[in-house]
Amino acid sequence: MRFSLVTDTSDDLALTPARGQKVAKLAALLRASSGADAATVVSWLSGELTQRQIGVGRAALRELPPPAAEPTLDVATVEASLTEIGTSTGSGSQGRRRQLLHALFAAATGGEQRFLVRLLTGDLRQGALAGVMADAVAKAADLPLAQVRRAAMLSASLPMVAAAALDGGGQALAGFGLRVGSPVSPMLAQTAASTDDALSRLGTDAAFEWKLDGIRVQVHRDGEDIRIFTRGLDDISARLPEVLDSVRAIGSDRFVVDGEVLALRADGRPQPFQVTASRLGTRSAPEADSAVATLFLFDVLHLDGTDLLDEPGSRRAEILAGLVPPARRVPRLVTADPDRARAFLDDALAHGHEGVVAKSLTAAYEAGRRGAGWLKIKPVHTLDLVVLAAEWGSGRRHGSLSNIHLGALDPRTGGFVMLGKTFKGMTDATLAFQTERFLELADGPTDGYVVRVRPEQVVEIAFDGVQRSSRYPGGMALRFARVLRYRPDKSAAEADTIDTVRAFATAAGWTPTPSG
Repeated sequence: MRFSLVTDTSDDLALTPARGQKVAKLAALLRASSGADAATVVSWLSGELTQRQIGVGRAALRELPPPAAEPTLDVATVEASLTEIGTSTGSGSQGRRRQLLHALFAAATGGEQRFLVRLLTGDLRQGALAGVMADAVAKAADLPLAQVRRAAMLSASLPMVAAAALDGGGQALAGFGLRVGSPVSPMLAQTAASTDDALSRLGTDAAFEWKLDGIRVQVHRDGEDIRIFTRGLDDISARLPEVLDSVRAIGSDRFVVDGEVLALRADGRPQPFQVTASRLGTRSAPEADSAVATLFLFDVLHLDGTDLLDEPGSRRAEILAGLVPPARRVPRLVTADPDRARAFLDDALAHGHEGVVAKSLTAAYEAGRRGAGWLKIKPVHTLDLVVLAAEWGSGRRHGSLSNIHLGALDPRTGGFVMLGKTFKGMTDATLAFQTERFLELADGPTDGYVVRVRPEQVVEIAFDGVQRSSRYPGGMALRFARVLRYRPDKSAAEADTIDTVRAFATAAGWTPTPSG
């Protein structure tokens, strides 16, 4: 397949707002590809290299050769070049990678160069997310969408599924199943406004479980072979020897279970999220004074040769209870009583956790899906902050000011302390408003990417918590910040203060340390 066909389609997708049209254009591209090319194209247009990382950063892309006048590259050639760049190691490898990179770019047209730069820097956004791409694979192969999605969930590789579907049809996809030792994409939860809302949506009895603020893990055991995978499907087994010991104590030698790992304080309350995250960065046994990772489980996907994905939630919970002792299970309550559900949420929050997850007793485990059978409920924190700068967007947001820099008022100086950035929660109307507004407020020179603005515009931000950060002067950053609305009714002097933000950190059990 010609590489230019892929890059032209990518440009076309960025200008195509309708999901159905995106699916149709992707499907047409996939039909024109072979199996091997199809896997590569699906990966690229989903914004991922097939090699994950090849050791090329932004600095290596600052000086590139002039583009080729005519397209000559094909997908297989580009893929082979990227693989060769990524596998160049040893003495002189840096120069060799640079030589290979420049040779690839010299053979690429201007449009192909732009696509490669965005792909290599993780900035390729044209609306071809996993859900849209799965629809396109099903349409291209003329297969039921449910069959494609299930194969993708169980293999955790939509590119692999695309190649199989286009070459072998439904019969090829029938070979995809859960294999102990090979991770599957985890089931995710939708959001409910409250426990009452969750009960109304799930109906009759529902199970409520504490929502722990740790690292989501999927544990596979096949005899002495134990693997621990993150929600991103990275193998972190070697980093958590104490968790491996916990897994060996479970009363079976062949299973797949789902849960969370987190570090606890001496009183049993959770450490701040970053303490848990830093523990995962340690590749050896923890020192005596370091955080110990503790495993808590809430689901079972496979046991002793039997897949349990399609079993109802109540049955999986029963099996898990017979497999794992209570101390290693996430606290759980089954009820239809709104008062008991609210009290259970209050208890989770009182113990320092994020909230609760309400689960249908009849729902299957929808691997890789944000299924309606699981609903997360947690308090939403909000702050009124001031926009300090904005960055020009890419892909669908090209031509709009997108990523905004957020600051809290420092009452001692009258200035603002930056707490991070966000591009989440923005509608097309929001993007249009802030682009016009921030160009009006532009203050000082721009580097062509970041527009500094006068600190006048207040924005209401929702966030999940506050974490340590050495990047920002207050020593803090907001977790999962997203825009709720702009506040024309508030002046910058009425924004929330840095002291208010510090109070969130203190409530979570840690003290912010300014970075400078």
